[in-house]
Amino acid sequence: MLALDVFAQLIAADTAPKIMLVLALLVSIFGIGVVVSSRRNRAAASQVTSHETRDETRDETSHVTRDETRHETSKEDLSVRDRISKTRSSFAGAISVALTRSSITQQTWDELEEALLRADVGVTTTSRVLAPLRELVKAKKITQPNDLASALQNEMTSQLSQISRELNYDSSLGAPNIWLVVGVNGAGKTTTIGKLSAQQRALGRSVLLAAGDTFRAAAGEQLETWASRSGAEIVRGAEGGDPSSVIFDGVARATAQKIDLVLADTAGRLQNNTNLMEELAKVRRVADKGGGKVTEVLLVIDATTGQNGLSQAKQFSQSTQVTGVVLTKLDGSAKGGIVFAIETELAIPVKLVGLGETINDLVAFDATEFVSALFN
Repeated sequence: MLALDVFAQLIAADTAPKIMLVLALLVSIFGIGVVVSSRRNRAAASQVTSHETRDETRDETSHVTRDETRHETSKEDLSVRDRISKTRSSFAGAISVALTRSSITQQTWDELEEALLRADVGVTTTSRVLAPLRELVKAKKITQPNDLASALQNEMTSQLSQISRELNYDSSLGAPNIWLVVGVNGAGKTTTIGKLSAQQRALGRSVLLAAGDTFRAAAGEQLETWASRSGAEIVRGAEGGDPSSVIFDGVARATAQKIDLVLADTAGRLQNNTNLMEELAKVRRVADKGGGKVTEVLLVIDATTGQNGLSQAKQFSQSTQVTGVVLTKLDGSAKGGIVFAIETELAIPVKLVGLGETINDLVAFDATEFVSALFN
């Protein structure tokens, strides 16, 4: 028995280290397997997450793109009626009060007159519009308020339809056409020039911008941005320098480079500043003396200024011989009647209207469409 105990101890002493080594190897192999499995799981999860993230990003981008496209499309699809909704609400609301009565009375005429005056139509134009309607009612050719509303719309349309609204561009000159753009600061003059530049470039004409508003530092930077966007040339002068010399240099470069059109920005301080009016008259004279020819003088008016816009038109027309008006911000809180006052009292056509911020929102003025949008 003693021999057996001794033999067992010898075997245990010899085998124990081997068993421990085997156990250690098994534990190590198991641990490595756990680590590898864990890494594989994490990698798989990461792939799934990455794939889902890409899908979500793609979906989100697609969603945003669709929304932006839908927004741009809906914006382009907006009619003049939609864009001047504030103006229409103000005008139509005032007119409807006078025409909701059961019959046409003196009170009807008083309320119509007040409504037109509040809409900035002006005293002279209001009288001119209502006079023939009074005669029709007096002759019993109009007896109902609804008929009077239709007659008023027709009369207002006819007040605006007898004048050409084409932008004057003479392709036979063999020299640059010059379009002077005038107006008070804040009316949207420089932005209008930028939009015109882009539109004229789209028509295939070469354009040069002359930054003649040297008294407003930001004007030059704005025009440089528009020139870069539209592919136009630009001539700038020193800040506070002589505007006429900038226009002259611009026309000279356009002549030398055979550029089709010069769009000339001008100073825009208050229209009752005598020095400004004299400066603008000088700009006009200098522009006409160069190698090109002034074929258009566009006065930019903020439509929300109301009857003050008529005063601006009178002052600027005397100094620069305005040939057309650009009425901006008509999509805002403008009352709309200033269109009639300018055209009927000064015989200056409204050629373009601004209905928003983008290039496409500067559009040719359509009298019939505009009046229809005011009433309906």
